[in-house]
Amino acid sequence: VQAKRHSVTAATSPHLHIRRMTKPTDAGEPASTAELMSRYVSAERGYRVPREGWRICLAHEFKEKRKPFQARDVSLSNVKKHIGLGVRYLKWWYRKTQVEKKAPFIDMFRALPLRQIYGAPLGGIGGGTITRGWRGEFCRWQLNPGMYHYETVIANQFTVCLRRGHQTVYQQVLSVERPSTLQGWNWGYCGEYAFYHALYPRAWTVYHLPGQNVTLTCRQVSPVIPHDYKDSCLPVAVLIWDIENKNDYPLDVSIMFTMTNGSGHKDDKSGGHWNEPFHLEKQGESVSGVLLHHCTPINPYTLCIAAREQPDREISYQTAFLPKGTCETLWSDLISDGRLDSPTGSSPPTQKGEKVAAALAVSCLVPAQGHNSMEFSLAWDMPRITFGSLYVYVCYRRYTRFFGSQGDSASSLCHYGLTHYQDWETRIEAWQTPILEDSSLPSWYKSALFNELYFLVDGGTVWVELAEDADITGSQSCEYGGLPAQPSVIKEYGRFAYLEGQEYRMYNTYDVHFYASFALIMLWPKLALSLQYDIAGCVVQQDLTERLNLMSGQYSPVKTRNVVPHDIGDPDDEPWLRVNAYLIHDTANWKDLNLKFVLHVYRDFYLTQDKQYLEDMWPICQVVMDSEMKFDRDGDGLIENSGFADQTYDGWTVTGPSAYCGGLWLASVCVMCKMARLMDNNSVYHRYKDILDRGSAAFDSLLWNGQYYNYDSSGRELSSSVMSDQCAGQWLLRASGLGEGEYQAFPVDKVRRALKSVFELNVQGFARGQMGAVNGMRPEGVPDRSSVQSDEVWVGVVYGLAATMIHEGMLEEGFRTAEGCYRTVWEQLGMAFQTPEAYCEKGIFRSLAYMRPLSIWAMQLALDSRRCNGSVTEGEPVEAASPPEAH
Repeated sequence: VQAKRHSVTAATSPHLHIRRMTKPTDAGEPASTAELMSRYVSAERGYRVPREGWRICLAHEFKEKRKPFQARDVSLSNVKKHIGLGVRYLKWWYRKTQVEKKAPFIDMFRALPLRQIYGAPLGGIGGGTITRGWRGEFCRWQLNPGMYHYETVIANQFTVCLRRGHQTVYQQVLSVERPSTLQGWNWGYCGEYAFYHALYPRAWTVYHLPGQNVTLTCRQVSPVIPHDYKDSCLPVAVLIWDIENKNDYPLDVSIMFTMTNGSGHKDDKSGGHWNEPFHLEKQGESVSGVLLHHCTPINPYTLCIAAREQPDREISYQTAFLPKGTCETLWSDLISDGRLDSPTGSSPPTQKGEKVAAALAVSCLVPAQGHNSMEFSLAWDMPRITFGSLYVYVCYRRYTRFFGSQGDSASSLCHYGLTHYQDWETRIEAWQTPILEDSSLPSWYKSALFNELYFLVDGGTVWVELAEDADITGSQSCEYGGLPAQPSVIKEYGRFAYLEGQEYRMYNTYDVHFYASFALIMLWPKLALSLQYDIAGCVVQQDLTERLNLMSGQYSPVKTRNVVPHDIGDPDDEPWLRVNAYLIHDTANWKDLNLKFVLHVYRDFYLTQDKQYLEDMWPICQVVMDSEMKFDRDGDGLIENSGFADQTYDGWTVTGPSAYCGGLWLASVCVMCKMARLMDNNSVYHRYKDILDRGSAAFDSLLWNGQYYNYDSSGRELSSSVMSDQCAGQWLLRASGLGEGEYQAFPVDKVRRALKSVFELNVQGFARGQMGAVNGMRPEGVPDRSSVQSDEVWVGVVYGLAATMIHEGMLEEGFRTAEGCYRTVWEQLGMAFQTPEAYCEKGIFRSLAYMRPLSIWAMQLALDSRRCNGSVTEGEPVEAASPPEAH
């Protein structure tokens, strides 16, 4: 019953009467999208485009242009504190980039500039991604695992050709660009007649063709389906074009898809690449297209563009063309009869310095006042991958279990996508519809909830098979309660890893995964458990190699046994084999990592009811808690921070007992009591119950000031700062069905008073209440500027804070808090599909495309939990908070 009550398969939400913050506009969009759509001049709404999601006119220009945080943005006071770090980082950076010729795991001197262009990525989980921009460009590539390449490949386009009575009357590249190359093509489509609409994992682009009485709707579908572990791993996407002809005469319509062999990287010109046409028939269904073989010595791959053969549709192609100069030949070929020449045979391998591209066209008749459609697919097949160290260790992507590992599956992937996408959409709609149709939930939340999931796919994600000879424990399994060398969940479902951020290149950064993990455990729980087993395997291992920590200037081992790693490695090195790519601090002395592991273990058990998982993790929980005990130096049951930034806020010093780490500690002790009961271990239960009682009293005595928990208890001038994340421990207890009664660590009335203080000061008292919660706020109402992080807003922390408020019955405050982040990122700053870790009130942001904002799914879990527990019933009013000022 418990497992069923907390099942996240449906992920439905309670019928909450949350006061409306926006009103629908006359044009049919929620008011939240009105500014983004203000330049749209057409009345056309496209073919079956949903109401909810993120919508933007292709002519929109974002007014605010922010700069990335770099070393020069550190304040003078903080520079003085970190001179040593700066010198050591500079030396390390120079050696890494100039001697080793490698990319730093964090590059403080070459942060990514903000490009306000990105849309929903293509493809499933862990097979690499290709991102299309909201104006239609192919502009962000992650084919080599974890390594990003940001290049708009201008030849990758869709072109429409309209013919009436055997004569072409209109031919247009569906792009607003006016490039300096390919000038024989008709560029410069007017963006005021088109809009983009994203509801991940689908997206729609609607083009009204001026003067033609024709509307095109391109629907982009990727196989990202909760609780599916086959189709969700496939590197393929389908693009369906719906054509509406509102003329009184029929039209012959052709759409041409052009694709370059490569990703805009310098190896596109390395030579040896070639294309070939193909036709594939399986189970009575046929597809045709072009294979583009990209023959690099490391991680070669094949791209495939294909179309489904259907009655009354004609497929034609051009195997190869040179995407340079005017390229008039291809343009004229299409304009002459709406078809391409379709030569037989493959193209010769390219010469060094030369690029090659291919084109595929589908033609159909659209009746007067009628509709027709055509279907394209794009796939990429890079089955065997090596990481940046070029070690002999080869990984096989998850999809090879179903499609083979020989590198000849691109056409089969396209065939599968074209013949299964309708089933994908049925399952996607079954998952999303209960939330989308819940009228009590605001539109911005529905957009944020689904669109933030892009990072599970486009977070440098890899999903690979476990090697037959792999031992996740490094041959240490027998010493730690029998932790299996090859856990069944990893053998069956594979290994999963995603980056901390596209700019912070570390896999499974655990202090951040603490927040992001809600999306994974709710939607793909087997992958969440697989990741946990990998972390547990790292816990029992050590790497005694000494290295310099950039912050302290001291040397320490890379990995200490019986502590949770910071990360499982850098994709430019050898993840899983060499962990802890992060070298700013010695994270063996961090206070939060071990605690977050323990909290995850019980939360994951609570949501999955997987008893074998709990049994396997129990010994690991005991050893990491034993390691943590040394931080309780005075024996009062409460750990102390060590006077440096020894937790996820790695630039914000904390000393002595603190709200954040102390709260996580008490929550971990609480779940140890619960797990000891479940494991029928009374001695462990009584040990931790004693610690919980003493620690809770110390926490209250040392940190509670009557309104909130102080940042820390050091007595420093800024110890009394209000930390937005001070109730993180209670958040995880609530998410695990605990937090009251026998398994209570914090007085509920004090938690709610603290959350109200955070709402009043960190949310409403910051940026006019419009930008979420600032990390640190002084009680007098000004941001804490004592560190480079205390005056930032961390989007993922804000979503977690909002979830905590919802758990505690503060629904209005929770939604208002989270709304500020969504509107800032997606509507004001143009950071769609690249949500950053942080932004300040003005001027700068930090670390685009970051893991932590996946924590928005914690809000959904909180809503589901309240509904299941009967805390909110249909029709129950919610106390209103003060409205924010208008933008």
